[in-house]
Amino acid sequence: MSRMKDNKSAKAGFRCRDGGCRLRFQIVKLSVKSDYAARAVLALAREHHTGAAQRVDDLARSQAVPANYLVQILIELKGRKIVRSIRGKEGGYLLARSPAQITLGDVLRSVYGQVFDTPALSDPQCPAELRGAWQKLQRTLEEAADAITFQRLLEEGLDKEKMYYI
Repeated sequence: MSRMKDNKSAKAGFRCRDGGCRLRFQIVKLSVKSDYAARAVLALAREHHTGAAQRVDDLARSQAVPANYLVQILIELKGRKIVRSIRGKEGGYLLARSPAQITLGDVLRSVYGQVFDTPALSDPQCPAELRGAWQKLQRTLEEAADAITFQRLLEEGLDKEKMYYI
């Protein structure tokens, strides 16, 4: 009987062990693609001051991202005017705007279309109060992602480099 209870509890979002149960949350999970896109933009932001384009192979190697997959991501970022490409021997990718003008929200939207989405937002069967809660969560996540610029990330990285430990 307890085994059956554990299986039902697991499906309901609870984790049961040693006679006790606790709620297990399924957190909003971003894809590897969004992580790779953010890594690529951060790497390009680090080199933005040089004005030099970064080759895809070098960028992929430095960020531990598969080059073939990175090309697809960079094309999406280019379509959203986050990066631009330069052809030729010295060609590659660089930021289309300054790091201060590019937010994590911009990058996530280039990959997903929206920072947060749920079918409930357009489901007429979803109770109005729940739909309102989803909309509030959507606005909050959009605002938080838009508040994080790549310039800020660069500055946070520099602050950590300046720290020393005794």
